[in-house]
Amino acid sequence: MPTLLLFSVPTLLANVLQSLNGTINSIWVGRLIGEEALAATANANIIMFLMASAVFGFGMAGTVKIGQRFGARDLDGARRTMGTAVGFCFALMVVIAVIGFIATPALLRLLGTPDDVYRLALDYLRMLFVSMPLGMVGVMLSMSLRGAGDARTPLIFMIVTVVLDVGLNPVLIAGYGPIPALGITGSALATVIANVVSFFGMLAYIYARDLPLRLRGAELAYLKPVREELGYIVSKGVPMGAQMLIMSASGIIVVGLVNREGTLMTAAYGAAMQLFTYIQMPAMAIGGAVSAIAAQYIGAKKWDGLGQLTRAGVWVNFLMTGAITGLLLAFDRPALVLFLGPDSPAVDMARHIQMLAGWNFIIFGVMMVLTAVMRAAGAVWMPLLILAVSLYPVRLGFYYATYGWLGADAIWWSFPVSAAAALLLAWWAYRYTDWLGGGQAETPEEAMEQAHADGQPAGRFQPDL
Repeated sequence: MPTLLLFSVPTLLANVLQSLNGTINSIWVGRLIGEEALAATANANIIMFLMASAVFGFGMAGTVKIGQRFGARDLDGARRTMGTAVGFCFALMVVIAVIGFIATPALLRLLGTPDDVYRLALDYLRMLFVSMPLGMVGVMLSMSLRGAGDARTPLIFMIVTVVLDVGLNPVLIAGYGPIPALGITGSALATVIANVVSFFGMLAYIYARDLPLRLRGAELAYLKPVREELGYIVSKGVPMGAQMLIMSASGIIVVGLVNREGTLMTAAYGAAMQLFTYIQMPAMAIGGAVSAIAAQYIGAKKWDGLGQLTRAGVWVNFLMTGAITGLLLAFDRPALVLFLGPDSPAVDMARHIQMLAGWNFIIFGVMMVLTAVMRAAGAVWMPLLILAVSLYPVRLGFYYATYGWLGADAIWWSFPVSAAAALLLAWWAYRYTDWLGGGQAETPEEAMEQAHADGQPAGRFQPDL
């Protein structure tokens, strides 16, 4: 419990700061430009999350491998994994950014973006696509450092990002002195500048402090993806990334359903999503901490620690997620007014959304802990199946089955219904499947053999059991 708290709290603070950054920017957009602009950011952000999901999976796979090797005291192996993950994800992100920039109009039309929101969302989203390659490499560096047990450095540079983004947003949106008023494009440009400055600052800090995962001299060649590292990252990253894609695609479907209810409902949902972000932050931070610690336990072959870690994760989730949920439910009106203004009719809509759907993240957090431990052992397909079933047959099935008599409330009730289904499935998988069977960290000899498996088809004559 103490280790989990010490590791998850900096991660939680970084996530809260990131959310605070998005929240304050949404306040600037909603109050300086209007409800249409806030609705535009809601549409654009869900698409951006979809595009970034392709890289998050590979980043999570790299984090697990780095944690296992760090736990086994194989520092050079951890550096090789990080180098391959960063190099591969940067190249992939460049391709995605180019395709996304070109396809932005089609994506927004596919989402059913209202006409009065479309132009604003187009300008905002295209600017974000420009910044994606460096931004995602920064995310990869942060994930790699956490895999090695360092949650402090990502927190420091999240503070840098937030301070710059929050300070630049009103200046670039409304203009100041010689700086012209750029509107919603200025909000996106502020985010781009903050991410770029923070990325290069973190890179300089890593080398100045000579942190364990830095690459020097011949180690810089690790940035060129190699087969033995890339094979693990891709084989484990594809299902992990598919989980993110399934989540973001589900989010896009929900936004499309909300868009059918009109611009006011879309703006209300955009504001409610800002509060949702805070509520789910503890679950995300605890899940990431549990996964990193579990990977190091597996690397060190400390199997008895996994059950204790899982129980601690569940209790910490109840404590932290429950506290934030209660706080935001109690003071939701003042928070929502920040985005929408005191006289907006969307405020009461957003409060209603919050009341019906906000508490589901407590259930969601327990599921996150269970699947995080399984993923750390390399069991990635079962969490993917759990997520797919809960978000599609369960969530969408509930919506279509009940919309006739619940109306728009069918959307909001589908959140806790799908979370409960995911928790039941995750508990069953954790208790009754052999998810730990492939979790033992490989030795350097095993890794070398696997790297040359095509040339040594007969395998080793003296197996290392």
